[in-house]
Amino acid sequence: CTYFPQEIAMAMGACVVGLCSTSDETIPDAEKDLPRNLCPLVKSSYGFAKTQKCPFFYFSDLIIGETTCDGKKKMYEMLGEIKDTYIMELPNRQSPMGRKLWREEVVALKNKLEEKFGVEITEEKLREQVHLSNQNRLALRHFYELMKLDPPPMAGSNLYAVLYGSNFKFNRRQAIDEVNALTERIKTEYEQGSRPVEKRPRILVTGCPIGGNAMKVVKSIEANGGNVVCYENCSGAKSVDELINEDTDDIYQAIADRYLNIGCSCMTPDENRFKLMGRLLDEYKIDAVVEVVLQACHTYNVESYYIKRFVTERGIPYMCVETDYSSSDIGQLNTRCAAFIEML
Repeated sequence: CTYFPQEIAMAMGACVVGLCSTSDETIPDAEKDLPRNLCPLVKSSYGFAKTQKCPFFYFSDLIIGETTCDGKKKMYEMLGEIKDTYIMELPNRQSPMGRKLWREEVVALKNKLEEKFGVEITEEKLREQVHLSNQNRLALRHFYELMKLDPPPMAGSNLYAVLYGSNFKFNRRQAIDEVNALTERIKTEYEQGSRPVEKRPRILVTGCPIGGNAMKVVKSIEANGGNVVCYENCSGAKSVDELINEDTDDIYQAIADRYLNIGCSCMTPDENRFKLMGRLLDEYKIDAVVEVVLQACHTYNVESYYIKRFVTERGIPYMCVETDYSSSDIGQLNTRCAAFIEML
């Protein structure tokens, strides 16, 4: 999850990778243990762990979860029977007490890693990884800000592939150099007249985590006349928008503050999500918003009411798509996206 303070683990020399799965391949196996009417992301993640079809899970030394939603936190209990699992208590309010609790959880995670792996996580190492992570966030931010160009220099599906793929680059310094080089190359080619994407309505995608089979929504938008130029959801802007304050005496509080400031529907009230979205709507000159809600994701489903009101009050068309990881609704998706974009 984007709330996981990865710098703590990186400071002990560990590789970190997100294990949220986005495929329906293992859901039938998961449903032997989990309810059928549960979020597909939760079922898919558990299914890949149970069947050991995910090599990252199979070779991992420790699974770290957080109490983001009820489905995930109960599923983590079951994961604990398969692999050593540690759960961080994520406060659901960005309040002074919430920040105090999350700082204590960050320190508790540090203590857990030191105890389990027999290492010492020094403040010097931690600050080094904080700086490196900030540089990585800046590199990714500069990359996706290329989409402010009109027409955009790449398809939205290609943009997402880089943002998502960067999570699997374990040499962080090399990853930063690669993203910066890619940004410069695309910018240079664009300035020289390269226009691989035609000028079309500019779409912001928000809502639940996407990727894998859920990318069918993005593909449908782009196949039916729209350009996805911005992702507000977990693997997009919200994961890299804010940096950790490096000029502070309490680096643990700085880490806690940065992560707790992420806008997600699990927070109440979710003010930071609306602040970020309002800025993105203006900066990327958005023509319409498409929200992706995974079935049985109650927090995003409820909050879609407020997102719709927030967007339409600015005179921007809005469409909500509720889906799962199957391919059964692709025809319906194409019909809805075509009608929506034709309206634009």
